[in-house]
Amino acid sequence: MLKMPMANRAPNCLKCEHYYVSWDVNFPRGCKMFGIKTVQFPSVEVKKNTGRDCPSFVKSKRIRD
Repeated sequence: MLKMPMANRAPNCLKCEHYYVSWDVNFPRGCKMFGIKTVQFPSVEVKKNTGRDCPSFVKSKRIRD
């Protein structure tokens, strides 16, 4: 498996304050900020549709370093 350099990767939604797991089995991942549910991580969808990394990433307070 190839690893992409950090500069080319979308932010990790699992560490974002706006990420949530949806009850929709067809679209299990969501973003509260953008109001989307998707199969992929929301940051990947944002990158695909805008050509830019997610501008709304906020590190979750629940994540420890």
